[in-house]
Amino acid sequence: MIYFAKGSENISLSQNEIKEGLFSSLEKLGNRKKVLAIPPDFTRYHSMAGKLTRYVYEYYSDKLTDILPALGTHSPMSENEIEEMFGNIPRDLFRVHKWKEDLVTLGIVPEEFVYDVSEGKVNYSWPAQVNKLLEQGGHELILSIGQVVPHEVVGMANHNKNIFVGTGGQDGINKSHFLGAVYGLERMMGRADTPVRKVLNYASDNFAKHLPVIYVLTVIGKDDENRLVMRGLYIGDDYEVFKLAADLSLKVNFQMLDEPLDKVVVYLDPHEFKSTWLGNKSIYRTRMAIADNGELIVLAPGLREFGEDVEIDRLIRKYGYVTTPEILKFVDENEELRNNLSAAAHLIHGSSENRFKITYCPGHLTKEEIESVNFNYADLSSMLKKYDIQNLRDGFNTMPDGESIYYISNPALGLWSYKNKFENKK
Repeated sequence: MIYFAKGSENISLSQNEIKEGLFSSLEKLGNRKKVLAIPPDFTRYHSMAGKLTRYVYEYYSDKLTDILPALGTHSPMSENEIEEMFGNIPRDLFRVHKWKEDLVTLGIVPEEFVYDVSEGKVNYSWPAQVNKLLEQGGHELILSIGQVVPHEVVGMANHNKNIFVGTGGQDGINKSHFLGAVYGLERMMGRADTPVRKVLNYASDNFAKHLPVIYVLTVIGKDDENRLVMRGLYIGDDYEVFKLAADLSLKVNFQMLDEPLDKVVVYLDPHEFKSTWLGNKSIYRTRMAIADNGELIVLAPGLREFGEDVEIDRLIRKYGYVTTPEILKFVDENEELRNNLSAAAHLIHGSSENRFKITYCPGHLTKEEIESVNFNYADLSSMLKKYDIQNLRDGFNTMPDGESIYYISNPALGLWSYKNKFENKK
């Protein structure tokens, strides 16, 4: 059932409209005495989920008993991040999702189903795992809050991904990431109906109907003055509410270009991007736009690690971002990668497949570290002088020396492709 739906690529929802839309939906749900909110973590700060969670607290007050940021495999939020994103919500409401512990398995998606949707590329079952707080917390309402935007693992982010991946367990996250990677992220990004989504939907339909989950979904874009605005807000409990948001996101967040780009420069906000685990969105989201033998330059002042998890960081450093056939061979030959398929999937996602050049300009990693994982290195300070972000606008720019570049100030907000590349990846 859809409780609220308002959105268009041409509108900007005011704070009053957002609040009224949320409150009217909660009113329709009736009295709920114990509520759990599942917003994203700080890596999705721009989703405006922080503001929505504040409104949820304003509406329910002490009936909002738990807030569980959907960390997935990310690091726990710091006190400063919680304050910046969620304001004055009491800190004692926040719980930390431990993706290797604190889990219950609701059911198992059959091996034959996963094999079928993957077109025979993987042959394993998939565990529908969630944080035990969802199953055992006794909540009368679970609010899953977040942004629908093109995504490298599932096609379009959010909806039940926020539940089964955001609060999921190691095995489920590993297998879903690997499924998406071997199927082909370029076949999935920007599409709502993908193999990973089909697996998640199977889990929702067969194992999670008893959970009182309501989805609060945003679509975020930039206005003519380059400010982030909410283009859509969709609230409901079924797949249709996600589909509405995904259709709008495709219009708002997908930049379809007529020709491939020879040089793309991406800036990674240091408050948001501290690892290549996250920062490689600069690669995922632009790869379909970059020309053969083109170059991606990543300005990454906050970059200090590869993986946010110690073991994943070690695996990235050991194997590096090489081609898909090489990674699949590593998986076949090395048990440590078979036991951490999300790391293997991430390595596939971060590879240009030797098609274009990737140059990282890190704030806190050395030249040797960057080159050891098969990226090219450039000095950050000199590249920031050459590509002064204060003087660049999103899109095409001509530099003082006549060089033409395409600039992206935040890769997490969209997806870029040239038409033939997207159309041929169905």
